[in-house]
Parts: sequence; structure tokens; C-alpha cells
Amino acid sequence: MSVVDSGWVDPDTSSKYKSTKSHTVGDDREYTLVFSDEFEQEGRTFKDGDDPRWTALEKNDYTNDALHYYSSDNAYTTGGILNITTEMKTKSFKALNETTREYFAEKKHYKSAMLQGWNKFCITGGIVEVRAKLPGNAYTGGLWPAIWLLGNLARATFVGSSSDYMWPWSYDQCTDEHHFSQEINACSKVNHYDMAARTGRGAPEIDILEAMGGPVGPLPHTTIERPYFSASFQVAPGIDENRPLVGRQPANGTWYTGMQYGSVTNSSLNFFYGVTLVHEPSSYTYQSDALSANMHINHSHYDEFHTYRVEWEPSDELGNGGHIKWFADNELVYGIGADVLKKTSALIPNEPMYMILNTAISDSWGFPIPCPDGCSCECYECGNPDCECALPSNFCNNLPAYFEVDYVRVYQAIDDPNHVLGCSTKERPTSTFIEGHKERYKIKGRSEPLLPVKDGAGICSKDADCGGEGKGSCSDVFTCTCETNYTGPFCLAHDAFYDNPYIPETTPFEVMRMILPNPLVKVFLILAGAFVLVVWFNARNSQKSLGYTAVGEAEDVLLSDFQNSGVLPFPQLKSHPNLFPGSCYSEMRLNDNTFMASDMLFRQSSFFILKDYLECQCNSSIMHTM
Repeated sequence: MSVVDSGWVDPDTSSKYKSTKSHTVGDDREYTLVFSDEFEQEGRTFKDGDDPRWTALEKNDYTNDALHYYSSDNAYTTGGILNITTEMKTKSFKALNETTREYFAEKKHYKSAMLQGWNKFCITGGIVEVRAKLPGNAYTGGLWPAIWLLGNLARATFVGSSSDYMWPWSYDQCTDEHHFSQEINACSKVNHYDMAARTGRGAPEIDILEAMGGPVGPLPHTTIERPYFSASFQVAPGIDENRPLVGRQPANGTWYTGMQYGSVTNSSLNFFYGVTLVHEPSSYTYQSDALSANMHINHSHYDEFHTYRVEWEPSDELGNGGHIKWFADNELVYGIGADVLKKTSALIPNEPMYMILNTAISDSWGFPIPCPDGCSCECYECGNPDCECALPSNFCNNLPAYFEVDYVRVYQAIDDPNHVLGCSTKERPTSTFIEGHKERYKIKGRSEPLLPVKDGAGICSKDADCGGEGKGSCSDVFTCTCETNYTGPFCLAHDAFYDNPYIPETTPFEVMRMILPNPLVKVFLILAGAFVLVVWFNARNSQKSLGYTAVGEAEDVLLSDFQNSGVLPFPQLKSHPNLFPGSCYSEMRLNDNTFMASDMLFRQSSFFILKDYLECQCNSSIMHTM
């Protein structure tokens, strides 16, 4: 990174914070500030289209047994801090059934907020530092504040669409074992969506902090007590066999070794080891691992601001080296080097990753487990006598709760090519893939995953409504007009941009005119005609000798649609056994749109296609059933 002052740096950041030193022993590089948000501007909001740095979600969260709804109204700035509010407030909405992919009427009794920088600001490598005060009471369970990074190829909470077969892969080998479960894998011979061929991609996760409050008392099989926070690296592939039991010390040879733990912070191994992501058929199922450490915290982390930091050195282009180290108040909590991951050949991430700040509520985090005797644990509503037994002690009195963030600052090493800014980089592009699969990343009913940031246009009555002097003014038609360097509907956000954005190169396709003597042209036309006749004759004979099944009327209509759109969804294939019975294909792309559907020949057990006309591209990037 060679840019000293990035377009993502908040002008409110003091010059004394424009550089930093690594806490990692032996790292003497100079780090410069490439992103900051001091949250000093009063009244900033983060609805989609309001802010260039962050987007506050307005959607249901159906991950991790979530009990809350994410509302963009629950994130705002006040008093020089970012406030993420979690409160008791009922929300009715349409929820998505992950199994049937159908929507149904749902109601949740808690609202919270998630800010994410997805597809706005990303880094590959660097230092992320956040100063924050945790929400609620330290000794009351049920709240799940988090500060984390996620690969840009997955969008947080868009599970079942953007993260399936993508999260949390960090792997670059071609193996039969993982060929189907890693969507973008190193077995692919073709470079779809601007991605390099034979290169594994994914969306790994680095959790800077996940905090659990609750009554003081030791956790099983560990010296760590509640309240505590976890520092984690979530990655695939994971260890498939002979795994340690959750909540227990791993037996020799069953888990990774060589991790670092902090002596001052007294951190220790977290006995949550990851999850199995089950898919049908079983060849699509895969294991993810959570390499994690816990650190005991106390009431001061909930009553005062503390600093949380991760130092991430990505692996190089060959997948070698790299490390991740976590710090709390400048003291080591946990460390992972590349050698730790040799057990599975996973990589220290080299994907563009974005930041996320949120508070969740989940019945699997700080709630009574197992369910108390005589309690159904089927409802979790405060004030409902039938639900009280399923709630943590004093949970309802702990709301509203405020997760407060003083600042977010990001640094990268100067002139180090391994540290890169951008959500879509030359080495790890994402933009074309996201554009080609944007249904995965957007809320139902939206035309795009993200709205463009409004440059003014908020309704106003006076200049003060538009940020005031130097930021914006109220026009004659009572809408805000922003000054240079300010944006958002009310001109409250500092503008942000990449100084040197990566723009994919496009190579124009030029047709060279071939000039041939007339006699040669005549010979060529005769040979071409003869070739067509031979192909047609052989095809007819093949149909008779191999027992092709004629394409029926319904299939003919389907193939006609295929010809027009170039896409043939998997559910339609299953309903037409004459077309690829039992096939793993989810879509095919027509390479020659002049080819007529009536010319295609199919056999019952498999398909046969005239190669001159059609190529079926079946690879891991498009093989998953919908």
C-alpha cells in the first residue's frame, strides 16, 4: 500500500493516528491509515443509500437461531459515537424458509442493527482496530455483540444464497473430496467471472470479538468464566473425521496445534470447533472449523471503552505464509500462523474482506441450555408468562442495550504488495461474480444489492438540516444540496472513495478480414457444405443406432426458452427426464445462440450434443441445485 492519505480516511481523525506500529514481534514495517470512521458527526444514519462507508441492514436475520430483526433505524451516531441499539419492539414481516425457499408470515419481538461494509470498503491484509463499549450488563446473558471481517464473496445474513458453498472457504487445491462443496474451486479449468482458472476462492471469516455476558461461573472443562469474548478464525475445509467433542478438551491428534495464547490476557482454547454444513446430495456437505480462543472480561468492558485489534497478514499468491493475531488493549489474545493450518491445507485468507458491527440475540448464545425442565422453550417474548422460563435471568430488564463504538481505524503496510485495498482486486476480483449472481446478495424485491449513495435531496427547512456551514444547504425547493466532500441525503457523511481503484481490463474482440482468391472461396464453400451433410447424416444414424429419445413437446418449449435465455434451471431439468435425468447440472450456457433447439439430440441415460453447436459448461461455479 503506497497511498499515505486514503480517500477512506475520516477528516475528523487526528493526525497522530495516521500511522501505527504492529504488535507482532518481528514486524517492523510502517503502517499507514487507509480507513477511519470517528463517528463525530451528530445524527448520521446508515440506511441503504445514506452512507458511503456502511450499510445498516433492513431485513430479518435467520442465521444462528436469531430472535431479532435488523432495523436500519437502530444504528445512528450521537455524542461522537456509533450507537447500535437492541430493544424490545415487535416486527411483523415476510420470512424466508431456507428449506422450501418460500416466504411466510413471521413476527419477532426484538430489534437490533447490523452495519456492514460489504462491497464498499474491503482490505486484503492489514490492521483493524476498534474502540468499543459492549451492550447491556456484563452479568446478564442473551446479547451477542460482534466485530468481524468476512470475505466479500459472501454477504452476512444472506445465508442460503450468497454464503452456501462459499463460507468460510480458504482453500486452493483441486481434490475430489471438495470439488462439489467449494463453489469456486481449484479444479475449474475455465476462468469465469474474471476469476483465474484453477484458483480456489471463498469467504473466510475473522471474528475480532464475539462477547457473551452472563452470571459469573466457570464454563465446562475450562478456566474461562462468563463474561468472556471469543477471537476466532472460521475456515473450510475443516477436519472431517475424529473431531473433538464440543465443550471438551481435544484428544491428541484431533485438533490443530501451534496456536499462540496470551499470557497477560490469560486466554485459552475455545471448545467450540465449528459446524457441519449439510447439503444434498451428501457430496456437497462439508465441514467448517472454528479456531478460537476465549478471554475472560469483566464489567469494565461493558461500562467503559476498550480497544480490540486484529493484525492480519495474508498468504501470498502461492498460498504460503501469513498469520492472524488478536489483541485486547494492546495485549495478545490469540495467534494463528500458516503452519497451524497444515492439517487441512487451508490458507491464511488472501481474499478481500469487509467489516461488520452488530448485536444479535440468539437462543443459542447465553440462553438457558439445555431447556429448563417443564419449559417448552418455544417462545422468547418478554412480558409473556409462557416464555419467561426460556429467557436468561434479568434479560428483559437489560433492554434497551447500546453497543457503542468510538472509532474504527484500518492500517496497511506501506509499499507492501501483499496489502491491498478494494473489494474487487486484480488478484482476487469479485465484482463480475457478484453482478452475475446479484440475486444472491439483494433483498427480495430490490433491483440491486445496494442503492447508490444519495448526494443530498433530503427534505429540509433550513441549512442546519443539511449539516450546516461547509457541509450543505437547504435549497429553494426545500431539499439538501451538499458541498464538496460531503454526501448522504442530509450531507452528514464525509465522502469516501478509492484513490486508485482497480478497473478490470477488457480486451476488445477484433475480427480480421480474410481475403482469399475466388477459386479458394469456391473450394471452401464446397467443403463446408459437404461437412454439414456428413454431420447431419452421422447424427441421424447415431439417433437410430444409439436409441435416442425424441424430445417431447414440453421439452421442446423448454429448450426454446433455453435458447433464448441461455439458462436452464435445475428444477426444470428434474421435471423433464428426457433432459439430463439425474444430472448434477444447475444451469447451462449456450455458446452459439444461432443453434436451433430442434437440432439437439438426447439419449435417456445421458446427453449427446453436436460439439460444433453447443458446449455445456459444468463446473463448481454453477453446479449447485437451486
